[in-house]
This record gives sequence, structure tokens and C-alpha cells, in this order.
Amino acid sequence: MGTVGDLRTLLHFSGFRRLLTVRLLSQLADGVYQVALAAYVVFSPEKETSPAAIASAMAVLLLPYSLLGPFAGVLLDRWRRRQVLLYGNLLRAVLAAATAALILAKTPDWLFYLSALCVTAVNRFVLAGLSAALPRVVDDERLVMANSLSPTAGTLAATAGGGVAFAVRIAAPGGGRSGDALVVTVAAAVYLLAGLSALRMGRNLLGPGPRELRPRVLAAVAGTAHGLVDGVRHLARRRSAAYALAAMTLMRFCYGALTVMVLMLCRYAWSDPSLPGPGPSELTGGGSVGLEPADTDRGLKLLAVAVAVSGVGFFAAAVVTPSVVGRTGRFGWLALCAGGSAVLVPALMLPFAPTPMLVAAFVLGLATQGAKITTDTAVQFAVDDAYRGRVFSLYDMLFNVAFVGAAAVASLMLPPDGRSVALVATAAAIYAATALVMFHVKRGHPGVNSARPTTS
Repeated sequence: MGTVGDLRTLLHFSGFRRLLTVRLLSQLADGVYQVALAAYVVFSPEKETSPAAIASAMAVLLLPYSLLGPFAGVLLDRWRRRQVLLYGNLLRAVLAAATAALILAKTPDWLFYLSALCVTAVNRFVLAGLSAALPRVVDDERLVMANSLSPTAGTLAATAGGGVAFAVRIAAPGGGRSGDALVVTVAAAVYLLAGLSALRMGRNLLGPGPRELRPRVLAAVAGTAHGLVDGVRHLARRRSAAYALAAMTLMRFCYGALTVMVLMLCRYAWSDPSLPGPGPSELTGGGSVGLEPADTDRGLKLLAVAVAVSGVGFFAAAVVTPSVVGRTGRFGWLALCAGGSAVLVPALMLPFAPTPMLVAAFVLGLATQGAKITTDTAVQFAVDDAYRGRVFSLYDMLFNVAFVGAAAVASLMLPPDGRSVALVATAAAIYAATALVMFHVKRGHPGVNSARPTTS
């Protein structure tokens, strides 16, 4: 069946449609909220942002709640996932509104980060619940297509949320803190809609099954360490999932390092005409545009374009991944994604010019999302339903720790304006090594490429 036919079939599943609605609204709100944070932390004119400051912010926002991953998994294997989506989004609406109040009140940075940390902590439960619930609303035959459409549509929704945030901030009277607070308030409203949309699904639709429900939550939390070990052992017996997770972690590391570099380029090199190299005038085809040395709005606009172009890459990955995986196998596609990045990243990024960097954003969006779709499918096929919550939480923990680790490495390698040949070369080398390993796995272990779960 062709892609269009598969999409039509998926949308005939009422459970899938409703779960997709929750995902789209949740990740739309995420996009709005995250751009508001970026504007406040990175692009505020009164802040002198450095790579170390960006890395510190990522560590504050990602590392602590990444440690919640195992706890989220144990609880997701016991709590009704529909209730997690309902109450998680309602709680995020309240917390986001509190963040807006803190921005307006000019509170200390640590209090602002604490509020943002609470929002992202709840996000861990919501995203893991969405991934673990997907096999409950589609059949096995269409799970690959569902993994192409659902997470990618969520990523596109987050990208659209970024566009909404940018539009609201530009239109906000006065801009500055009041504009950032208004954007966060919009995010709170969308979180509220996401929570209410979960009510369209039955309480038991998303699982886990009655035999897996355990009402004694405190005992479950106390046994998290044991449950985590069981999840790791289960994953170790599912080689296809373990190989895919390893590849995705390495590619996520590269993506994180390059993201910090692009942030610094947008903040300084491409918005400050006093620095050498390509400046903002290049974006308009040459000539002076009359910018002051710290035109952070120009940098934020360029970042918005980069995010949008990357979103197009995400969409392209959703279109091509199912058919390519059918021809090359999961690990063949992972090898192609990593290998293509190894070649194109240095070719496009080393000029440190906006136009080729935007092309690189598309390439990385395609490769990263294609790899993620493949990894999601490998985990869902190979892991038993009773363990999916734990394994997806481990997946998310690896995902975020890799990103924060990449930000830390980037902070040591990047100069103030963001241009670093060494960082680009390091990312290209990691992509190349990942491609070689995935090609070896494909050739040496053909069984792990099968579309059905393997038993080992």
C-alpha cells in the first residue's frame, strides 16, 4: 500500500486520531514555551550569552528531569496513560502560567529555571506516555507508518509552535519581558487545550492492560531501581532496540553540539556587524541594513528560519523513511542517515555562512528525524508492552543526557562568535563512525533488520 493509502488507513483508527490530537496540541505548546525560554535566556539584549551559559541552562533544564526517566517508566507501566496525558497537560498549563508571572516579576534566574524545570519534568511523563501508547491504537502492520506520522507530526507542531511564539513576541507591545511573558501565557493556554483533548479517549484505551496495573504507587517508586535493572536486561535481550538506541544517542550528541554552535552564530556572528565574516547583510543579498552591533532580533529571526527549515527536513523524513526502510532495512537507513550527515555537515557548515547553514539544517532535520523514527519502531517492535514505559524512559534519558553532554563539549570548543572548525570536524567523525558500525550491524546481523520483533 502506498504512503497516501497508509495515511488514510491510519486516520481511520479513531484512537490514533485522538492520540495524535493530544500529541499535536502538547508539542505545539512545547514549541511555544521553548522559544519563549530561548528568547528570554539567549536573546535578551541585557544578557551576554556564552556557550557555557547555554550549556548551563540546558543542564539545569534537562539533566534533573532526565533522572526522572526511570521513575516515569515505572509509573507509566502502572498508571493509565490517558490519565497521564490529561493531568500532565493540565499541570503544565498551571506551571507555565507561573513561569509567565515570574518573568514579569523580574525574579532571580534560579527561580525562573526552577519553574521551567517543573514544566519540563512533567513533559517527561507526557512524551513517554505518548510513545508507549502508540501500539495500543494501531495494528503491527502499520506501526512503522504510525511512527513516521505521529512523532514527526509532533515535531512539526513544535516547529509551528515556535513560529507562533515568534509572531506573538513580534506583535507584543513593548516586547522585552512583557512579550516573553505573553508568549509563555499562550503556551499555558495550549497546554490546557491538550489536556482537555485527552478526555475524548476512554480511560483504559491506552493501557497498560489490567494485569499490569498496580495501584500501590509508593511501592512501585521504591522498587524503581529493581525495575530499571529489569528494563535494561529486557533491552539487552532485544538487540535491534539496543543497537538503534546506541546509534540514536550518538547522532543526538552531534545534533546537540551543532545546535549550540548555530545558537551562538545567530546570537553573535550573524547579528553583530562588528565581527569579521558573514554578517546580517548577507541575508538580504548584500548592502547595509543599518543594524546596531547587538541586533538580537535579527539573530532570533534567523534562528526561526533555521528551525523552520529543519522542520521541513523532519517532514521529509516522515515521507521517505517507511519506503526506504522497506528497501534497506532499519540499520541500512540508520547507516545512510549517519553517513550522509558525515559528508554533508562539514561541506555545508564550514563556510559558517547563513545560506549553506540553512541547507545543513534541512539535512540534519531529515537525518535526525529519520533515525528517530527508525529507533522508535525498533523499540516498539522489540520491547514487550509491560516494559515499554521503562524502555522509552531510558530512551528519553539517553536522548537528553547526550544533548546536555554535547552542549558541555561545545562550550569548551566554541569561540565567542560560534565559529569552530574543530567542533564541525568532531561531529562529522562521530557521524562517520556511527554509519560504519550500523553498516556492520546490517551486514553481520541480518536478523535485527526484520520488521517483526526478534526473540533472543
